[in-house]
Amino acid sequence: MPKNQYIDPKSVRKPGMIEFRPVPVNQYNRTIKEERTRYSDDDLMRIYHDMRMIREFETMLNLIKIRGEYNGIAYNHPGPAHLSIGQEAAAVGMAYTLSVDDFIFGSHRSHGEILAKGLSAIHQLNDEQLSQIMRSHFNGATLRPVATDHKGSVKSLAVKFLLYGTLAEIFARKTGFNKGLGGSMHAFFTPFGVYPNNAIVGGSGDIAVGAALFKKVNRKKGIVVANIGDASMACGPVWEGISFATMDQFSELWDGDMKGGLPLIINIMNNQYGMGGQTCGETMGYGIAARIGAGVNEDQMHAERVDGYNPLAVIDAYVRKRKLIEEKRGPVLLDVLTYRYSGHSPSDASSYRSKEEVEAWEAADSIAWFGQELINEGIASEEVLQKVDEEITSIVSWALKLAIDDEVSPHMDMKNQPDLIGEMMFSNESIDRLEDRAPEVNHPMEENPRVKQLASKERFAFDVQGKPHSKIKNYVVRDGIFEAIIDRFYKDPTLIAYGEENRDWGGAFAVYRGLTEALPYHRLFNSPISEAAIVGTAIGYAMCGGRVVPEIMYCDFLGRAGDEVFNQLPKWQAMSGNVLKMPVVLRVSVGSKYGAQHSQDWTALAAHIPGLKVVFPVTPYDAKGLMNSALQGTDPVIFFESQRVYDMGELFHEEGVPEGYYEIPIGEPDVKRRGNDVTILSIGATLYRALEAADILSEKYNLSAEIIDARSLVPFNYQTVIDSVRKTGRIVVTGDASTRGSFLRELASTITELAFDYLDAPPVVVGSRNWITPAYELEEYFFPQASWIVDAIHQRILPLNGHQSSIDFSESAQLERNARGI
Repeated sequence: MPKNQYIDPKSVRKPGMIEFRPVPVNQYNRTIKEERTRYSDDDLMRIYHDMRMIREFETMLNLIKIRGEYNGIAYNHPGPAHLSIGQEAAAVGMAYTLSVDDFIFGSHRSHGEILAKGLSAIHQLNDEQLSQIMRSHFNGATLRPVATDHKGSVKSLAVKFLLYGTLAEIFARKTGFNKGLGGSMHAFFTPFGVYPNNAIVGGSGDIAVGAALFKKVNRKKGIVVANIGDASMACGPVWEGISFATMDQFSELWDGDMKGGLPLIINIMNNQYGMGGQTCGETMGYGIAARIGAGVNEDQMHAERVDGYNPLAVIDAYVRKRKLIEEKRGPVLLDVLTYRYSGHSPSDASSYRSKEEVEAWEAADSIAWFGQELINEGIASEEVLQKVDEEITSIVSWALKLAIDDEVSPHMDMKNQPDLIGEMMFSNESIDRLEDRAPEVNHPMEENPRVKQLASKERFAFDVQGKPHSKIKNYVVRDGIFEAIIDRFYKDPTLIAYGEENRDWGGAFAVYRGLTEALPYHRLFNSPISEAAIVGTAIGYAMCGGRVVPEIMYCDFLGRAGDEVFNQLPKWQAMSGNVLKMPVVLRVSVGSKYGAQHSQDWTALAAHIPGLKVVFPVTPYDAKGLMNSALQGTDPVIFFESQRVYDMGELFHEEGVPEGYYEIPIGEPDVKRRGNDVTILSIGATLYRALEAADILSEKYNLSAEIIDARSLVPFNYQTVIDSVRKTGRIVVTGDASTRGSFLRELASTITELAFDYLDAPPVVVGSRNWITPAYELEEYFFPQASWIVDAIHQRILPLNGHQSSIDFSESAQLERNARGI
């Protein structure tokens, strides 16, 4: 899209060949003897210790799952346990050189990575730093059981803290790292640089990219590692995340110190299997996963296969790849070859692979091999290694006993606090800026051409005589959204925005016109057409401490980001035990005129998912006020916008849309017109059809309709609606969503429960037909019209003298349509 990037047909049409460089495979060949100059004896012993710690921890969990007992300690753990027995060298090698400023993201099989990164952090941090981290985490709730009766150093206490916090989390104890709400597949501990592990295969593939984007844009130290399995290379979020991470613009268009690639390593923990499918030879076609990097960019992502059964080979790769990242030549793809002895989970009998195969890998076991090498080099004796093993078994047994002790490690008290988890769904904080520094902008806001233009616009649609202003003079809905967003860009230095057409074009619907002039590339840019990555990277960016406004061009494209919107964005605040915040405002445009795949209202899908706030303003005043509130908060907000009303002026707020800052509380419906005979509650652009219906009722039937604009779907304060129904005794709920399964039905159902005694008739829902959305020329037969609302009132609530209906809302019609599924 940038005009300075000229695509010359003469150049691109020339014949030629694409040449690929060789991809290194298992090239590390140094012995421990040769590495003695790089590693002290203590270093090598620490590598052995950390691998054995992970092995024993995972073995303990395996025995608990299959036998209900470990080392004489009985426990029944009904939850999941996806184990990484056999993968210890890959995990320890990955974590060995990483600092607490380096973030790792993982998968459902990441206990070992948590421990490896945590043990590495403990080694690097001093006693004061460790003590502060342990004391401050949940005000010492995780530390207190560990510190009781502890005798020894701060570092040995920290190791206990790591083991206990992880295990208590796996066992859903409130003393766990995430209060037991993350569990086995989502446990993490950010003070050690361990960021969320993800139960969805490939789920970290785009989230980790967002974390790397946060580090780059905000000039933070460290790199980001996405630990994903080989089978996840078939998953959309991984491919979309890689596409996003390797965008040319990072090197071609971003300026100054922002120029260059993301500080990211895609670390494939290649254990050869995905569930029961063998990725090499059966379910995938790459043969060697490192091959994937060759086709992504000219650097081939510096892809390499590394022998993950040798921790020193993995460490060596990380040292080399980090240099590339420090030269801003990232991202990097590493294919770390390893193997899991256990099945997908303890219930998996591994019937899909032979006993001979498992035994062959066990014979090459990395821990046994490394231990023997230590003995061969005179670094340790068998007795020394045996003592290490015994100490590890002892501390793992200690951690298990403590984690299952209901007195010191209780579950959350849901009996006495039944709404406790509900109270953790939203953070509900109000923060102007997430970092205290000057935002990077191209000019003062008052010099922005669009800001200047808006200063001369009419902020109320009518003049003092009640005549409408011309369209070109009106301050409209898109202006309200723009004004709130540009204001926040000049307040919050962490704020970025991106989507498929955000820069240069000014957004598909001109909301961002003027932002390109105001902002450098790294704060406003175009993304690939990768909806999953657009949302997934926003999640990673936000959980690391930034504020972000991603955009989905059409509501219908939410399906392309389904996991990110419905399974990731809403859950991480609560699953983290409120460690994380999620200041993401996802702009979603609800279309029309473009047919079945570009004109759907899917508000009900978003409203159905706990953990999302959902708003749908359709007036300039509401759009600006609600966007301000969304951007002031720390919760994920799905901000629906209707393409029908981007050009609509302010019809209701007679003082006009304020030029200054103001907020409208999310969750508060608004009475747009007072009335006494019937209430019409609308969602989205149907507000304007409801007003037309109210005019018909008044002019033809002498009925006064009270019009309420929902404005928000989640949360929703019903009191305004109940007060109206108490007065009118009748209500119609209307919106552009297809009626079946819509939020309109949710509103009607709840109103029936809460206002039953005040209703003269059941609430009536007037939504769109349960069809595909037809072409523009036929939309009046699909979307609710003013006449439909009048018809519904006539047939279901209050007969209107002389009225002739065009739409059948009778019980028989409803029965017949439902029976046919339409």
